[in-house]
Parts: sequence; C-alpha cells; structure tokens
Amino acid sequence: MSDWLVKIFVRDADNVSDPAVRTRYGQFAGMVCIVCNVLLCVGKAMVGVAVGSISIVADAVNNLSDASSNIVSMLGFKLASKPADSHHPFGHGRFEYLAGLTVSVLEAAIGINLIISSIGKIANPEPTTFGPAVVVVLIASMVVKLWMMAFNNEIGRRISDTLRATAIDSRNDVITTGAVLMSAVISSFTGFDLDGWAGAVVGAFILWSGLALIRDSIGPLLGMTPDSQMVEHIKEKILGYPGVLGTHDLMVHDYGPGRQFASAHVEMAGEANVFESHDLIDNIEQDFRREGLVMTLHLDPIVTNDPAIHDMRNWINLHVKDIDPRLSIHDLRTVPGPTHTNVIFDCVRPHDLEMKDDELCERIQRVVSTKYPQAICKVTIDSSYLASSE
Repeated sequence: MSDWLVKIFVRDADNVSDPAVRTRYGQFAGMVCIVCNVLLCVGKAMVGVAVGSISIVADAVNNLSDASSNIVSMLGFKLASKPADSHHPFGHGRFEYLAGLTVSVLEAAIGINLIISSIGKIANPEPTTFGPAVVVVLIASMVVKLWMMAFNNEIGRRISDTLRATAIDSRNDVITTGAVLMSAVISSFTGFDLDGWAGAVVGAFILWSGLALIRDSIGPLLGMTPDSQMVEHIKEKILGYPGVLGTHDLMVHDYGPGRQFASAHVEMAGEANVFESHDLIDNIEQDFRREGLVMTLHLDPIVTNDPAIHDMRNWINLHVKDIDPRLSIHDLRTVPGPTHTNVIFDCVRPHDLEMKDDELCERIQRVVSTKYPQAICKVTIDSSYLASSE
C-alpha cells in the first residue's frame, strides 16, 4: 500500500538521488503522518476526557507532539533541498539532521511533562471509567501506528534516516498504547487504579526514546565515524583496480543524506607513466561519483624496483605493530647520506592510543634502530578511517 500511495503522490518516485524528489518524498510522508496523528489525538482525547483517564489523555498528547514533529521534519526536508550557494558550497542537507534533532528534543520534553502529570495522578487518584470506547480507540490506534511504522520504514529506506526515526517513534507508540490498554483492562477487573502508573510508564518510555534519538541525531552533526561497511567497500573498490598497490588516509564528510564527500590516497608504482596513473585515478573518482559519492583521490608514487626499500618498508610496517597491533605505515622513502639515512614515512595511529605523538615517534625510532642503526626516522603521525592497505 505504501508503494501505491507513493506512486500516486510523488512524481518520478524512483529517482531518489534527485533532491527535489527527496523533498517530495519527505513532504508526502509528513502530510500522511500529520493527518494520522491528528485523528488519533482527537479520538483519544475525547475518550480520555470522557472516562477521566490521564494515561489515555497522555497518549493523545503524545500523538499531538508526533504531529508537531512531522511538521518539523517537513520543514527540514524543504530547507535541505535548497541548492548550494556561496556561503554553503556543499548544500543544506544537514537541515535534515537538525530536523531530526529537534524532533528528538520535542519527544523527550513531552516524556518529562507526561511523567510529571502522571505523578500528580498517582498522588491524587481519581476514578476512571472503562468501556468499549476505550478498547476500540486504543486498538485502532495500535493498528494505525503499526501501518505508519511500515510506511515510514519503507520511505526512510529510500531517502533518509530521519523518517526511520519516525518509524521507531510509531513502534514506540504501539508499545505505549498497549501499556495503556493493559492497565485499563487490569484496573477494570481488579479495582486497583493503575491509570497514573500507566501514564508514568508511557512518559518514561517516551523520554527514554527521545534521549536515544537525540544521541543518534547528534552523531552526524558532530562528524561521526562513517559506517564500517562503507569504509570496507571503498577500500575494496580502490584496491580492485589494476596498478593500485595500496590506499590510506580515507576521510569521509557527511553534509546530509545523499551528500557524502570523501578523499583518500592511492599508492601506485612511481616508475609507471604518470599520465596513465593520473588517468586511472580519474576513472576511479568517476566510478565513485556514479555511485553517489564525490571522491577526491591523491596519487602517492612509491618505489617498486628497489628490493632494499621494499624490504625496509615491509619490515617497519610489521614491527611497528609490536608497539600496537593497529599501527601501520605508508609513503616510505629514503634519503641516503654519508653518515646516516633519513627514512621518511607516515604512521597511522588509532584515535584511542594513549601515548602522545612524540612518544610514539621515539618508540618507532627505537624499533627501527634495531634493524637499521644508521636510520633516522622522520615520521608524520596521522589518523584516518582507513589504515594503509598494501
């Protein structure tokens, strides 16, 4: 049913790489969710007020907050579709992340408010009425929210994790509404008023979910590590081209869903024709661009016809792992002199390595001196998502 609705209301629905289509997807999903949430809010509020149930009213307020969140999401998709300009050369895609963060904060605030209201009901309980209307409206709400979860998951899979967060919220609503229904049934049979407690549980669950979504929304805004599968795909793709000997220093920058930019260094034989190597680099970049990733590659020529340098590079790369197994080196070259030889290379360190860069360089120098006593190491310490792969 989701596909059927999308095909009717979203023009060129399959072209999800087009920002305009993504915006139409987001606005369409937002309108559907707003209509559903407003109807659920009105129905629950009428029943909740009629029977005097704070937990049902709380559930209605939750649906109203969901509708507000949908409006924020629609605005986020609209702003994210703005083209790049002189002040924002990579576009405005991060508005989607900001919209997701705003939605998460609103949900957490609603949870806190519901907890406070429920505590008041627990301290001063009032009688509630259980009847068929309560069962019908709550079961209908759960069915609608299950459909909304599937609907947002399907569209979110195509365009944005913001809608997947909305799908998670719909799933949470099914759980909280189920808790309200269960408390109403138990209260009607036992005579023990659980309404305030159910409202508190609903509020706590909404608060917990909101805090989790806040954490997930902040990550992309702060520049989180890219997905490990994406890193591995980039590595394998680059290494799959003939003539590529290694790759390192991968950096990925996320400017919003579908707006990823990356850069990496590619090692190739220094003795090869420079024009042919440059042509291969261009071809790799264009292949990534066809996948939707703007990639910039830097060519690192390495000596391949000198066995001594080859052996030195392999030996150092192997033995720096005695310091930490995650260390690796790349871009090694030598400058021989009458009394010593400068050995110049980069070393990739993990972010959580406790020793400082100066200490690490000293440790590397001591390791190299055991094999090459005349070597003076000139080490550049760097960090990246992709260690040297040769």
